[in-house]
Amino acid sequence: MLSNYSMKQTKLSDKIFISIASYRDPELIPTIVDCIEKSDKKSRLHFGICLQDSKEILYKIKHIKKTYNVNFSIDFHNWRDSNGTCWARYNVQQKLYNGEKYYLQLDSHHRFIPQWDSVLIDLLQNKQNDGSHKPIIGGYCPSYRLDGTCDDGAIQINSYDTFTEDGDIVFRPITIRQASSLISSGLITVPARFLSGHFIFTLGEFCKECLYDPNLYFRGEEISLSARAYTHGYDLFHPHKVLIWHEYTRKGRVKQWDDDKEWVKKNEISHKLNRQLFGMDGEEMKDLGEYGFGTERTLKDYEKYAGILFSKRGVQKYTLDKHYAPNPPIEDEEEWLNSFTSIFKHCIDVYKQQVPENDYEFWVVAFHDDKDETIYRKDADKNEIASMMRDPDGYCKVWREFQTVDKPKYWVVWPYSTSKGWCERITGNLF
Repeated sequence: MLSNYSMKQTKLSDKIFISIASYRDPELIPTIVDCIEKSDKKSRLHFGICLQDSKEILYKIKHIKKTYNVNFSIDFHNWRDSNGTCWARYNVQQKLYNGEKYYLQLDSHHRFIPQWDSVLIDLLQNKQNDGSHKPIIGGYCPSYRLDGTCDDGAIQINSYDTFTEDGDIVFRPITIRQASSLISSGLITVPARFLSGHFIFTLGEFCKECLYDPNLYFRGEEISLSARAYTHGYDLFHPHKVLIWHEYTRKGRVKQWDDDKEWVKKNEISHKLNRQLFGMDGEEMKDLGEYGFGTERTLKDYEKYAGILFSKRGVQKYTLDKHYAPNPPIEDEEEWLNSFTSIFKHCIDVYKQQVPENDYEFWVVAFHDDKDETIYRKDADKNEIASMMRDPDGYCKVWREFQTVDKPKYWVVWPYSTSKGWCERITGNLF
């Protein structure tokens, strides 16, 4: 006769805990229904949802539960009491996870391929059979739209784009190269450097080992989770084919920061925590305890794997060229440090009411350090100004990218007009 523990383990042997953080999202219900109806075995699903909404939606979930006989655990909060994405994901992990073997992290706006659950389990087990003790399958999903259409193609790689002025890393999706060749050769995944918060499939103990920091707000979530997961011994992979679609625009739907008057303050605290985690921009590296790094690998191990040097905002050319991880090893410490280039990329937002003239000859565009020395200057000419003035968003986006050892402290845009001469100098702080 099985003990209670053995019986529980047997029952949970193929269970999937589906973590969803949902904020006033009308796509939540269609996402849940599609997830259930496209699954191979509905009995293996356990939805854990941090629901930040009004109570009316609870009745819809109750109806789904009764219709499909699927397990739900709900952590309900009035939407006015929400503290952001990472706080919501923390609540799901901390309160609702019940020992399931597998963990699937989603947003609240997705669509799925048929039998997605069995496909994901097979992918994960295949990586385990290849020698990965704790694999993670994930990446940027292609888009679906509210009219029911979905993009073709493959899961997209989270490639490095830039460090932001706040210390976060922005990723850009690129399609896996030669996916058909990978399939025909028997390869089912490619190594990943970074995780995407909207699609993570791994072992259930990830919930306990990589607990979300509820003090993070939104930005910084993915790079901190990527490095932390790697140091906890997880191996990161992108699948070669589409398993899940994601809706990116959320056009016309409210976001948490639209409602939260304190979001700027929360965001600043979050960025500071992230800089402390990585020891960036002069911040002393801080031990964040259960929200910090693991002990199976070091942060330096991750930096060597990914080609990122956080303390210097550095990135290796191999990473910039979007080659698959891991980066080639460099044994000599000095040579390794010298292999990084520090690239600063920033978009200066200039509102059109700040630049009312129609005869600008050029704009000085410059970045300065804390000693008021010019680090970089590249002026905007008439063609660039005209292009920016046509931007439909209602403001001019002045993009600049350059190499620098020191992080700029502030930027300057100083327009020169044929009729007015030097116009008002526009400046903005970066930290």
